[in-house]
Amino acid sequence: QVQLVESGGGLVQAGGSLRLSCSASGSIFSINTMGWYRQAPGKQRELVARVISGGSTNYADSVKGRFTISRDNARKMVYLQMSSLKPEDTAVYYCNMRSPLNDYWGQGTQVTVSS
Repeated sequence: QVQLVESGGGLVQAGGSLRLSCSASGSIFSINTMGWYRQAPGKQRELVARVISGGSTNYADSVKGRFTISRDNARKMVYLQMSSLKPEDTAVYYCNMRSPLNDYWGQGTQVTVSS
């Protein structure tokens, strides 16, 4: 059984930084895409950033220049370095990993940015 576990969320002041980590346990093969999504209260879940197996990345316009995604294929881990955080970044952040046949999600980690 595959399980994704996020860590690194918390409370931070505006302008601060946090680093989220996500590790996968269990038998998961041929991960094509690793990414981070977020969902704020009353809003739909949205893509924050993703990295494809070849190394190319995509970012939401709202986080470009502030967030950096990276992955460690050997360790089945994905990271999200968040800097210059804003109150509007407050949300539950979810890790996602996709293989050709499966789509896996973590349980989410809360990020709260105070003004």
